[in-house]
Amino acid sequence: MGSWLTLNAADGNNLSAYRADPEGAARGAVVVLQEIFGVNSHIRAVCDRLAAAGYVAVAPALFDRFVRNFETGYSPEEVAAARKYLQNLDWDALIRDTEAAVAAVRPVGSVAVVGFCLGGSLAYLAALRIDGLAAAVGYYGGQVARYADEKPRCPVQLHFGETDHSIPLSDVETVRAKRPETPVYIYPAGHGFNCDERAAFHAPSAAMAWSRTLGFLARQVG
Repeated sequence: MGSWLTLNAADGNNLSAYRADPEGAARGAVVVLQEIFGVNSHIRAVCDRLAAAGYVAVAPALFDRFVRNFETGYSPEEVAAARKYLQNLDWDALIRDTEAAVAAVRPVGSVAVVGFCLGGSLAYLAALRIDGLAAAVGYYGGQVARYADEKPRCPVQLHFGETDHSIPLSDVETVRAKRPETPVYIYPAGHGFNCDERAAFHAPSAAMAWSRTLGFLARQVG
């Protein structure tokens, strides 16, 4: 079980975050970047799994800037409600909040970021904007192609679903072409395939992606 703490961004924003710690000495730290559904049970479970693998994991509540303590599930009604908050996104502010989470765990050692959906895009953007990251992993980030002309400051690994109707495969191929140094994996699955709380969950793809993620983190973080 993890615990909640408060982070302080450089612009004065205070936001909550969920933190999970390993039982023994930490191998490093991972900032987990949420989907549009908040730091919900799925994101907390990702943190707990990373802690079980030996990492300090912290998930900042990125929507705290405009709606405090927001979390929801994956029913059609809940998805529609969460999508309303996309119009409030400020990517520069999201980077500041991510930096606050990174700063909170830097004393642990090397720090990586892992993100899903919205967080998958933000993980790639963090690799472009935040100095000193050891690695970044993005799952089905719809905005990655938008920033693919920029070279990341750290190693990056990306995961996409071939039947993801929100991210055209042409965008994924654009990323591959522009960032040949970045491992880009495509799975026989749709958007959100890693989340076992979603109808889109695809267990074989999720298991393979998670194995690749842990291997990547072991090589880049510790």
